Amino acid sequence: MRFQLLDIVFNPPHPVTGEAVPPSDRLQRVIDHAVLAEELGFDSFAVGERHAGEVLSSAPTVILGAVAASTSRILLSTGVTVLSLLDPVRVAEDLATVDQLSRGRLEIVIGKGNEVLQYPLLGLDIAKQYEYLEENYELLRLLLSGEDVSWQGRHRPSLEHATTLPRPFSGPFRIWHGSATSRFAVELAARWGDPIVSANALQPREAYQVLIDHYREQHAAHGHDPRHAYVGSGSGGLFLADTTEEAVEQYRPLYEGLVRAQDARRHDPAAVGKVTSFRTIEDAVERGPALVGSPERVAEKILDYHASFGHDLQSVSVNHLLEPSRQEDVLRRFAEEVVPLVQAEVSTTLWSAADERRAAGFTATGAVPQRA
Repeated sequence: MRFQLLDIVFNPPHPVTGEAVPPSDRLQRVIDHAVLAEELGFDSFAVGERHAGEVLSSAPTVILGAVAASTSRILLSTGVTVLSLLDPVRVAEDLATVDQLSRGRLEIVIGKGNEVLQYPLLGLDIAKQYEYLEENYELLRLLLSGEDVSWQGRHRPSLEHATTLPRPFSGPFRIWHGSATSRFAVELAARWGDPIVSANALQPREAYQVLIDHYREQHAAHGHDPRHAYVGSGSGGLFLADTTEEAVEQYRPLYEGLVRAQDARRHDPAAVGKVTSFRTIEDAVERGPALVGSPERVAEKILDYHASFGHDLQSVSVNHLLEPSRQEDVLRRFAEEVVPLVQAEVSTTLWSAADERRAAGFTATGAVPQRA
């Protein structure tokens, strides 16, 4: 299995103390964590994108440019590029720039986003979010893969003989599709033979497994090579302590604060995947995707989910409201105590020499010969 550190760059105040992290400090920690993740042997570092709420990831390509300049080996990614909101021409330009700056260490994840307020903010109709996603994705593919592009669509002006610059570092970089609540994303990925990343953050595993299973069925139905049907999985937060009981008690204030904050948003109860299905930290640890516990328990949980999902990539996130030293301690313990336990049981060809679609500049060690 491969491992990724994801930061969506949430920046709400502490739910207990009310203290807020200054934006400059919060953004610097993103860069610091990317450097640490590379040092610890994580395979990938991803930055999210949101344009509403208490989040600082409205310009993920700027952040990734800084990460590219501060690292030399780790693969860079997005989590997700909210392609429904964006002009594919600018996306191609911006992300190819990151690809060049990193010398070919970029792969991206695209999606429609999980924040409804982004659409009116940017003057778009949320009822057309899937139409935007499909059209923008197909145009982005054309722009990354070729020059002198002529194109017509429904939601933006046509193009005549367009070439975006810079070009990608070594041909078009791989595009993954973020999957959270609907079949649309996994069907789009399967149609084009692309991999997916399941959010696996807020709902019971069954809600995500049905989408993963449908993806694999559709990928095969479209006649694509199953070797390329890679699956990634998110998680419901990461926190480690010597025992699971200690981890639960220490993480409880932050988890309860998260639930209160979600409740305060007053989401439509019918809106699936907007708030956690697990009201207590005990429930999240016992039945949900939260990776909270001892290193041994967290490794067991990843393997348990792997038995359901068969995923190749595990993405994790640490809560930014922990003390910076504690955030680093959690990441270090995860890399040193959890990852080896999982990798002893699960292998993958993802990003190895056998994965011919991997990012051209990715030079991670520890490649393994076959998928589990």
